[in-house]
Amino acid sequence: MNKKILAVAAVAAMVASIPAVCSAEDVELNVIAAEYGQNTAEWWAGFVEDFNNDNPGIKLNVEVVSWNDIYTVVNTRIQGNNAPDILNIDVFADYQADGLLLPAQDYVSEETYAKMYPSFLEQSVVDDVVWAVPDLASARALYYNVDILEAAGVEVPATWEELTAACEAIKAYDDSIYPWGIDMTTDEGQAAFAYYTWNNGGGFVDENGDWALNSPENVEAIEYAIGLVNSGYTNSDPANDTRYDLQDMFGAGQVAMVIAPNSLPTYIAEGGHEVNYAVASIPCNTGESVSAGVMDRFMCFDNDYSDEELAAVTAFFDYFYEDARYSDWVLMEGFLPATMAGGEAVAAADESMAAWVDIVGSSKFYPTAKAEWADVKQGVIDAEQRALLGEDVQTLLDELQADIAG
Repeated sequence: MNKKILAVAAVAAMVASIPAVCSAEDVELNVIAAEYGQNTAEWWAGFVEDFNNDNPGIKLNVEVVSWNDIYTVVNTRIQGNNAPDILNIDVFADYQADGLLLPAQDYVSEETYAKMYPSFLEQSVVDDVVWAVPDLASARALYYNVDILEAAGVEVPATWEELTAACEAIKAYDDSIYPWGIDMTTDEGQAAFAYYTWNNGGGFVDENGDWALNSPENVEAIEYAIGLVNSGYTNSDPANDTRYDLQDMFGAGQVAMVIAPNSLPTYIAEGGHEVNYAVASIPCNTGESVSAGVMDRFMCFDNDYSDEELAAVTAFFDYFYEDARYSDWVLMEGFLPATMAGGEAVAAADESMAAWVDIVGSSKFYPTAKAEWADVKQGVIDAEQRALLGEDVQTLLDELQADIAG
């Protein structure tokens, strides 16, 4: 496994299972889960308590880790021969390539497996085998502050030319407002790469599925994004302003436009903000806007399980994907479901989510089934951050392409 990982950082949040007596006969399950927002740790704490009460003989432990730290935490555990049993994260292919994972159908019951959207399962296929199951999904769109755009006298931009003009007008209207939000941090920099390159006819791979990181379309796209920053049209520190920072700024009326997931309204409301916003397609330079779909996963490490231990893993997934409980999980942070019953429940609970369920089905996804994805993800973020410091985009992407494809 590639060890080019960020230096170990402090774990942002940790949730151990509710204290209980664990007998020698109990099967112990250790889970590392990603922290999605303000409610994640509390939700998992309740899940652990319920699961342990309802599944005597199994002792579940869940550790919730921030996205900024989770890759380092997991890889440090693996290097120490202490891999978790179950991992909730976005990437899987590098773990699979190293022979660390079990096929999904070895630990997910037929009933639970049948609930999942086939298109989501296809995102985790290598050599005709599904190696991970979808946790949840989100889609991205343009959110804009209606009042600010009206006051600045601009229409919602659909093209890059219109976006640049809108930024200029908003800046002239009120220099204290950031017209456009950009996140090129270690948290979401790969998403920025996708937003701009996909909407300029480029992307991570070409039509044959081969890496094409330094394509002319990609170079032009990242140069355009960096140009917005250099023109003073964006938040001042894209290398450190995370999506949560931008969402807070948008909720507070400090950012006029931002690309964000369908969970943004929930985040804003729970942060105590009120903003008059609307949603539109992501501006593009090619005539056809592309939305970015993001899907995270559960995977099970091959820890030489006994039949009893593997049955405990299966019990975990059956419990998690129980329809009412899973719908509660998805709605808790405002994400999109990865199961058909979940989709129906979410649409019934919130009519505004029904359209998002359709959007995520037509979105582009990261090429996470390719073993090099983890390196590509970190590589494009590094290239963006170095470009923010003034380095040449063409040179940076040429170097990354050579490193990945060579």
